[in-house]
Amino acid sequence: MTEPQKRDRPWLMRTYAGHSTASDSNALYRRNLAKGQTGLSVAFDLPTQTGYDSDHILARGEVGRVGVPVGHVGDMRTLFDGIPLEQTNTSMTINATAMWLLALYQVVAEEQGADIAKLTGTTQNDIVKEYLSRGTHVFPPGPSVRLITDMIAYTVGNIPKWNPINICSYHLQEAGATPVQEIAYAMCTAISVLDAVRDSGQVPAERMGDVVARISFFVNAGVRFVEEMCKMRAFAQLWEKVTLERYGVTDPKQRRFRYGVQVNSLGLTEAQPENNVQRIVLEMLAVTLSKDARARAVQLPAWNEALGLPRPWDQQWSLRIQQVLAYESDLLEYGDIFNGSEVIETKTAALLAGAEAEIAKVLEMGGVIPAVESGYLKSNLVASHAARRARIESGEDKIVGVNCFDTTEPSPLTADLDTAIMVVDPASERSVLAALEAWRGQRDEAAAQTSLAELKAVAATEANLMPATLACARAGVTTGEWSFALREVFGEYRAPTGVGGAPVAVAAEPGGELEQVRAAVAATAEELGAGKLRLLVGKPGLDGHSNGAEQIAVRARDAGFEVVYQGIRLTPEQIVSAAVAEDVHCVGLSILSGAHCELVPDVLKRLNRAGVQDVPVIVGGIIPAADGEALKAAGVAAVFTPKDFGITTIIGRIVDEIRLANKLQPWTPAPTAATN
Repeated sequence: MTEPQKRDRPWLMRTYAGHSTASDSNALYRRNLAKGQTGLSVAFDLPTQTGYDSDHILARGEVGRVGVPVGHVGDMRTLFDGIPLEQTNTSMTINATAMWLLALYQVVAEEQGADIAKLTGTTQNDIVKEYLSRGTHVFPPGPSVRLITDMIAYTVGNIPKWNPINICSYHLQEAGATPVQEIAYAMCTAISVLDAVRDSGQVPAERMGDVVARISFFVNAGVRFVEEMCKMRAFAQLWEKVTLERYGVTDPKQRRFRYGVQVNSLGLTEAQPENNVQRIVLEMLAVTLSKDARARAVQLPAWNEALGLPRPWDQQWSLRIQQVLAYESDLLEYGDIFNGSEVIETKTAALLAGAEAEIAKVLEMGGVIPAVESGYLKSNLVASHAARRARIESGEDKIVGVNCFDTTEPSPLTADLDTAIMVVDPASERSVLAALEAWRGQRDEAAAQTSLAELKAVAATEANLMPATLACARAGVTTGEWSFALREVFGEYRAPTGVGGAPVAVAAEPGGELEQVRAAVAATAEELGAGKLRLLVGKPGLDGHSNGAEQIAVRARDAGFEVVYQGIRLTPEQIVSAAVAEDVHCVGLSILSGAHCELVPDVLKRLNRAGVQDVPVIVGGIIPAADGEALKAAGVAAVFTPKDFGITTIIGRIVDEIRLANKLQPWTPAPTAATN
């Protein structure tokens, strides 16, 4: 009989949080820490993540929506007011502007009197996955890798306990990655980063072990928890091999695979959202049960994230789930309970072999950056995601409450949807804009401009950018000013969409739904005198989560539409201009950031001013029911939310709306031989 051992220390417990303003978020952080949370995980709003000031045209409607706006060092002071940074482990989900946010964090820590060498925490700083899945990239791959390299070199020398990068496979899974792809593409990113640091000459060869020791990972854990646990064991084994053989790191402690996790938000459902609680628990077990592959930090989503922004009480519930496992159960009293399991070892070995084969393929292309630029990685993810969606639609993959067991009693949790989620007060955006204007008015303008000029000068050389960035932070430079100074030197980047190269995911079987929709598309095009129906899929604002838009675009293409999809980060004006220029028959807008109430009406007004009266506008995203009704009242033809999982059905609805807008009779399929 195995005797219990001394209890292990629990993992860091976090909730991903931030909203409205720095002061509102500071109050939330203090409450969460008082409830027993042992680390902070900062969610920044999209303007901050993509390097725009809150008063930029693209930031309209996005300020404070999916995170906290941090425009300058004053906001960072407010965000951490009363929270001693020397004693706090802070994770910051920030990528393109990671260097800037770390500089602001360091300056505030210095103002608190902290020894920056004692600061602990993580900047996500994985730009590769932004090109593939989340869309908050700014600069081209080369300059982006340089920013990461400079940060790693700086932190190893000055903030040695900081994790300067969090190689992030989390969003790869949400973009469709299989476990093999998730392991392989994340490891390819890590290899690319470590090679860049090694080759930069900024870190002595004998200190590469220190670099490897500060590389962390951020992963996703889905509901298939046996497979997910084996994935983490494979990850750990592969990291051990890569760091020893490729980089010659001999210290086992430096080679340890260190990762944090947020369990899968993609699998959370709008239908019967109470089922999300048990999904979250199963997913947490995948990264905690196996001691040899246990997460160092865990943050859990809330049960209602498919409905909208969680409230503080919802976040507390997720924190308590972790605390019950860590403190009430006996999990932490034992060694790895799966060692010696034939099932676990066989599955782990299979995942490891598959990942190594895919890594070899990417490295043959020249590494992860060429694989991004060629569109290879993105096309693979779009294809994997399309295949997964097809399995859900066919019922092969069962989602309880969605495509099976969908009868339900009325839920007290969602009886009042208006109070079941948190709503950001529109007045908070106005207060942020006013504060930003006041900040610019009271700072030393000459010092700010001098520091920006120096930043651009350094960017044009190969010198480390961190000192110049710190000088900008101290001079009161804003997030947008820092970012646009570097945009002038580095340029901007639009990543491949992966839509064109994605294979057909659903066969048009005789008598099947896709065949019928194809017939409707062809018949409608003929009646309108068009060669093909044309659908514009648009992503207004700064929301970079393009997975849903890409799946609509791919399925519409397979149904016979000509699809116009220009990728992410477009203004309403650009979307309307494209709709007019391409003479489209329908405009589909995808927004998951909560900015739909401002951006969608703007598109409608601009279409009306352009004289486009017969083009229906449909909207998809995380849209509360009341907002959906308001959008329809404003002129939107149809609203689709996560409960609408049948993509082919959605394409059929689009055809119906095109026919209705053009005053055509509803389309009915021709009778088949079986019905004669």
